[in-house]
Amino acid sequence: MSSALERPAWSRRRALSWLRGVTITIVCLVFVLPIVWMFAAAFKTNVQVTDPSVGLIFSPTLDNFRNVLADGEVLQSLRNSLVVGVASTVLSAIIAVPAAWAVGRFRMRRTGSLVLVARIVPAISLLVPWYYLFAQAGLVGSYTVLVLSHMFVSVPLILWIMIGFFEGLPVELEEAARTDGLTVFGAFWRIALPLAAPGTTTASVLAFIFSWNNFMFALIFSDETTQTAPVTLFNFISYASTDWGGLMAAATLMTVPVVIVAIVGQKFLVAGLTAGATKG
Repeated sequence: MSSALERPAWSRRRALSWLRGVTITIVCLVFVLPIVWMFAAAFKTNVQVTDPSVGLIFSPTLDNFRNVLADGEVLQSLRNSLVVGVASTVLSAIIAVPAAWAVGRFRMRRTGSLVLVARIVPAISLLVPWYYLFAQAGLVGSYTVLVLSHMFVSVPLILWIMIGFFEGLPVELEEAARTDGLTVFGAFWRIALPLAAPGTTTASVLAFIFSWNNFMFALIFSDETTQTAPVTLFNFISYASTDWGGLMAAATLMTVPVVIVAIVGQKFLVAGLTAGATKG
């Protein structure tokens, strides 16, 4: 009798497991196939890229990468993206992490709400006043304006993520440190900040990826010498034609640094994204 009852339950578990596997496979294919197609197209000619009959089996060529790297424009734009991304991320973390600790530790709920407002405001609505102000200051076309514009999004992003991490840290640890003679800032620097390292890494990686992929700010505020990789990719598209092979090769080169950052910070990303799951 018991075996007869256990059989339907086992069948349901097997069906749910099979359904979960199929769902995961479909989701992975949806996200992975465009990337696979991009990598494959980077080694095709323009004729092969636009030919639907040419799939993943073809004679690869490195001409696209040679042409893309020949004039140095793509490499320069990658360097610009790296400079702007690192600078904006580091400065944003320096500002946002201590602010997040103060908001989370001292329960400054209204300040946290203001952070949400900053995240909700569409950045495109600020481009015209920003451009006017930066043009008057003579900053348009410089790294400074790109870093500042990216920080408008990166600071609230890191701040909002880190508030939850600091709220989840036991306050007793900092109280014990202050009892032993540390100042408030000393307790933050020596106790809270090291414990929040996974969260800081997660927020910083996300901020860097935003900066690396940002197109709108760079299109408006950069010039020929400071344009970032997304703007350079846009230059492969013209009114008459599109260099699909060069575009895919440049996009592949642009994707590699982000993949490296994600792989290197994978341990911290997993720890950071799961931190706080058992909060309370």
